[in-house]
Amino acid sequence: MTAPRVSVVIPAYEEGAQITPVIARILEAVTLPCEVLVVVDSPEDSTVPVVEEWDEPALRVLVNDYGRGPANAIRYGIDHAASPVAVVTMADGSDDPRQIDELTRLVERGVVVAAASRYMPGGQQVGGPLLKGALSRTAGRSLQLLTRVGTRDATNSFKAYATDFVRSVGIDSRAGFEIGIELTAKAKRLGLPVAEIPTIWLDREAGVSNFKLAAWMPQYLRWYRFAFGRRLDVETLRALSASTAAKENP
Repeated sequence: MTAPRVSVVIPAYEEGAQITPVIARILEAVTLPCEVLVVVDSPEDSTVPVVEEWDEPALRVLVNDYGRGPANAIRYGIDHAASPVAVVTMADGSDDPRQIDELTRLVERGVVVAAASRYMPGGQQVGGPLLKGALSRTAGRSLQLLTRVGTRDATNSFKAYATDFVRSVGIDSRAGFEIGIELTAKAKRLGLPVAEIPTIWLDREAGVSNFKLAAWMPQYLRWYRFAFGRRLDVETLRALSASTAAKENP
């Protein structure tokens, strides 16, 4: 198989057969050489046998041993990515896989985080809980206005990352999907480039969302605050973010 230019990381939890059309759309839409990594927390997850039925060399299922939850699954997937670009996308089909190529090429041109943005001109969010959407929109637009972080949708999980950037700064998130805003905030504090393209997000058609707004909100707020402040070098940033994590998660 041709060496992949992009590793597509999909955290999955008990998706079962519902993940089949999502994988099909990704394999159809991505034209660049890629690998698709479906990351689960347990070999008993109902997603595993469905993925293993595919006769597709680019597709693999990985069992995360970093700890349960989407943050650890995403960490595990990026750590095991074979390409210089990792794109995180959801198992519920809410993201547009046709944009994976474009996000990848932005990272190849030099940005460390390329965001698919629901809140820039041309972007849209269709469906989903009203409160969650309002909070996300407010956080994204205000963060761009106040810090020039590089995207109006820092909270969206659908992003592409330079894998060497991620491995250099580390990932401190251990809860939900706050990795998107964490890595965006870290890029901002390092003075590294972040870019965005408009996307249309569609609420999942089947199954139940695993997003836990109340439980994960403190972590989102933590990384929102982290985006403010002076420019740092990598060593200082890693020490500061680890110290903050230790205080908030004793």
